[in-house]
Amino acid sequence: MSFLKSLMAKGAALSLVAAIVVGLALPAATVVAQDSAGVTGQTPIQVENPYGIESMWAHSDFVIKGVLITLFIMSASTWYVMITKLVEQTLLMSKAKTANGSFWKAKSLKEGAKGLSPKSPFYFLAASGLEAVDHHEGSLVEKIDLHTWVGLSIQRAVEQIVSNLQSGLAVLATVGSTAPFVGLLGTVWGIYNALTAIGIAGQASIDKVAGPVGEALITTAIGLFAAVPAVIGYNWLVRRNKLCVESVRTFSADLHNVILSGKA
Repeated sequence: MSFLKSLMAKGAALSLVAAIVVGLALPAATVVAQDSAGVTGQTPIQVENPYGIESMWAHSDFVIKGVLITLFIMSASTWYVMITKLVEQTLLMSKAKTANGSFWKAKSLKEGAKGLSPKSPFYFLAASGLEAVDHHEGSLVEKIDLHTWVGLSIQRAVEQIVSNLQSGLAVLATVGSTAPFVGLLGTVWGIYNALTAIGIAGQASIDKVAGPVGEALITTAIGLFAAVPAVIGYNWLVRRNKLCVESVRTFSADLHNVILSGKA
């Protein structure tokens, strides 16, 4: 009996201790749950980024702003040239199919030229060849044989078409080669501003150098963003230009031979 009473006493003591522990723990747990519920239930606070592009533009000096404006103009010029040249090349290839299909089936060159669009480069070639024939007789160039005169006229027309096809590609080449260095100018200037801030503050704290270093990294990234599409677009358009020029030269050679055959 004494053993049983001792065991019951120990059990009561343990129960009392457990109750005290649970009683102390429950309020704490409730507070934590309330805090967590309050945190998760609240709308997250929008903290403005002091090192973003808007902040950089607002607080940057004239050098960084000049670099950003220059890179923006370069990037806009790149995309404008790529889109316009792509449309121009696509239209020329489409007109080449029309010229090679319907033009040579006509009974004469004049009739075939009427079936081409006046804005087509192949119409310009046919008109140049026919005009050379019409102006050869009874003019100062009559002393030049017809073969040479027609060849020169068609060649000039071809060179003019090729020149139009290549116009604008110099913009892509210029942007692709200079945009990284323009961005590098912003990088160097941003690092200079960071070193100046460190020198003025007397210590290299992150809040002193984050802004200037951020400017340096952003200008570098924008410079690459402007240069990479320009280089890729230049190589791609040059390759497509070769196909366009080949179709123009092939048409001009056939046109020259047909004119000299007397079937104009």
